[in-house]
Amino acid sequence: MTQVRMWFDPTCPWAWMTSRWLGEVAGTRGFDVDWRVMSLAILNEGRDLPEEYARRMPRSLRLTRLVIAARETAGEQVVKPLYDALGSRIHPGEQRDFDAIVVEALAEVGLDPALAEETDAYDAQLRASHQEAIDLVGDDVGTPVVSVDGVAFFGPVVSPAPTGDEALRLFDGIVAAASVPGFFELKRSRTVGPLLHEGAR
Repeated sequence: MTQVRMWFDPTCPWAWMTSRWLGEVAGTRGFDVDWRVMSLAILNEGRDLPEEYARRMPRSLRLTRLVIAARETAGEQVVKPLYDALGSRIHPGEQRDFDAIVVEALAEVGLDPALAEETDAYDAQLRASHQEAIDLVGDDVGTPVVSVDGVAFFGPVVSPAPTGDEALRLFDGIVAAASVPGFFELKRSRTVGPLLHEGAR
């Protein structure tokens, strides 16, 4: 069976749309996705960022710490439901009160409300998860990172998230690309922003 992993930062709208596409494909094809965390805050440590983007980094660190803490205390099985609960509020829900987002998401998934308190207790695990993605694709990329049978790429970056046959064709193309050892990069400029209210949910 195809082994698929995806690394995400809950604050990234592009990762959110990729996760919607990948979840749809997994449901149709009958495989499980191993959902893992990487952090844009860690990725951008020491970098000179535009002011608006830099303001987002504390939120990235907070939510990736939250997901790792939930994984370490409640198990791997809570990662995707917690991501869904956070992401649905942040992205299509367009909520901006991150204190409320965290509290509501934890309640939805049935996790300990004490996890809402930010902690660095699991930073070693967070950095290890992040570094695993970087080791596969290099440090000049971001999130999402998708691995198919051990071969990983940044992306796919999609907007909106493909559905139906289109979603399956994209996945099959990625599997085909992953089978070619010398394949590294295929890219075109984005002409639209994150279309969060269209495509796969």
